Amino acid sequence: MKDTVMNNHRQTESQDMAVKQAPKFSIRNMDRKTNPRKDFYQYAAGGWIRTHPVPADRSRWGSFSEVYEWNLVLLRNIVEQCASDKVAPKGSEERLVGDFYRSAMDTKRIEALRFAPVEDLWRLVENISSSEELVTSIPKLHSSGLFPFYNSYSKADDKNSSVYAYFLGQGGLSLPDREYYLSDNFLTLRKQYEAHVKRTLAMKGIPPKEASKSAKAVLAIETALAKSSRTRTELRDREKNYNRMGMAALESRYQNLAPLSYLEGIGVRGAAYVVVGQPEFFDSLASLVKKGELDGWKGYLCWQVLNSFAPFLHREIELENFDFFQRKVQGQAKLEPRWKRAVEAVDSMIGEALGKLYVRKHFPEEARRRASVLVDDLRLVFRERLAALPWMAEATRKSALAKFEAFTVKIGHPEKFRDYSTLEIRPDDFAGNVLRSSSFEFHRLTARVGSPVDRKEWFMTPPTVNAYFEETTNEIVFPAGILQPSFFDPEMDDAVNYGSIGVVIGHEITHGYDDQGRHYDAQGNLKDWWTLADAKEFGKRARAVVKAYSAQEALPGKYVNGELTLGENIADLGGVSIAYEALERRLEQEPAKRRPIDGMTPEQRFFVSHAQTWRLTIRPREAERLLTIDPHSPGKVRGTLPVVNHPAFDEAFPPDPRGKRLGRVEPKIGVW
Repeated sequence: MKDTVMNNHRQTESQDMAVKQAPKFSIRNMDRKTNPRKDFYQYAAGGWIRTHPVPADRSRWGSFSEVYEWNLVLLRNIVEQCASDKVAPKGSEERLVGDFYRSAMDTKRIEALRFAPVEDLWRLVENISSSEELVTSIPKLHSSGLFPFYNSYSKADDKNSSVYAYFLGQGGLSLPDREYYLSDNFLTLRKQYEAHVKRTLAMKGIPPKEASKSAKAVLAIETALAKSSRTRTELRDREKNYNRMGMAALESRYQNLAPLSYLEGIGVRGAAYVVVGQPEFFDSLASLVKKGELDGWKGYLCWQVLNSFAPFLHREIELENFDFFQRKVQGQAKLEPRWKRAVEAVDSMIGEALGKLYVRKHFPEEARRRASVLVDDLRLVFRERLAALPWMAEATRKSALAKFEAFTVKIGHPEKFRDYSTLEIRPDDFAGNVLRSSSFEFHRLTARVGSPVDRKEWFMTPPTVNAYFEETTNEIVFPAGILQPSFFDPEMDDAVNYGSIGVVIGHEITHGYDDQGRHYDAQGNLKDWWTLADAKEFGKRARAVVKAYSAQEALPGKYVNGELTLGENIADLGGVSIAYEALERRLEQEPAKRRPIDGMTPEQRFFVSHAQTWRLTIRPREAERLLTIDPHSPGKVRGTLPVVNHPAFDEAFPPDPRGKRLGRVEPKIGVW
């Protein structure tokens, strides 16, 4: 029966695949009728933008989307092969992946179960009879993968990066950001949200009047939490968001939240302290819990249970969840085909099991070797810049170079994959698999508090189309998923590869020295190693970046938040600058490569390749959401400003020889 279910989905949904082959850099993506000095982004990517509207099942579409979509096709082949394997041993990656996927595709079973997978959590909340029981329910809910009230997690201690500490942070919101509760721009959406909460609760059998009352309570509680939450810009200050508290002080200050009982309940034992990110948020939360009506809080927790698991339950609640969070919030027109959502769930929940199979099939050792060459080229450029930077004093430079020498790089996949053999995955319990996987991961993280940090751990799965810099381990990480066309293409010339994956590499290197990364030392500790004069000089340059990006209009009358996006903007500017210099050095070493291709010089192809990396079409609601929450600038800004800001841009795309002004080129900005 389950094989038939999967076959039926293959027949009915195959036409929904938006990518039939790996995407590639192409001059067909360009609009060469546009003057590059008037609108470089349109010049470099206008042809693609014209022919690639956002697919119905997406809220945005770009180069990352295309590679991600191609990866889904590759992963689908893997999971379906695993699902058809009748002899894979229990606990093996093949069995875990196959059973998880089968459970996600068995819609008949999902419809029959309805709310059964969350009934235990539902009864836990319904049976709460006092404010004390309200608070003591939180460890169980957090351990199950949903996070009402606040967020909690373990990670390397920012000021003692050799050990894991436990962190408590603001949270408890369902909408994308505090601004969605407080800004008049989202007034209509808040009304739609309240109606959505009411309908969802009613699906569970809550009488209409009670559902309506609970929906109002949910919005009121989350609005109160939003008011006491720091803005995303304020959250970027690592020092102000590091507040270490001993256990006695924690219990005394937040006794209404019973923090010691909470830590005991989630399995954090023997810790001498926790790090509280936003103490005033917890002050407010403790007061709200003490003063609030119990029925209102129970309604809030009931909503949290349903909202967290709605995408994994039966069709009615799944579609209701999609209609609000994807259609109304992000503007997405159509739900993704089920096979895509199933693959995404497997990657999200047991990603290193799936990743191990993915790497075995799609990431040869040669790909890692070639990526390492690129990384080494860019590291050399950045190190030499640190050594010669004219505005940096020797005391600061010594520490900067020490940090750089301690820098590590991870490429492709972990050396040792995560062991999921003790995790129970059933072929007939999709939402239950999600719950057990979430609980497995939560307890894996809480159990390590106080232990030495595992510096071999990865925070992205191997198929992920992304990369990251981690401050506490002082490392850059490039999963296998991003080391493929169109980001990294062995068939393309160096100019294209340096303009795409080369810039990504330079971007991540620069993060170690952006406005946040620069506060961490060689060992990954939050520590001030800058002279006062150098810190002021950095601040001066950073303010110029804020000013330039804040002038970029992303939507009519709405501009980029230059402070929120500062770190990513510094990394974008640095990435382009470093990768360009690395390309020039490579061309000097191999002069035969300095030849025109498709009528463009290597330098022109470098800049065009970079802009095509950020090609994007996007729905207005999604653009507004990202402008509110995303620490990255919009695609057009990322593809344009670092290019026209580069000193070599005028040489690559010279002004009209008659001296006619062809468009504004930004003043040169940057830190590195």
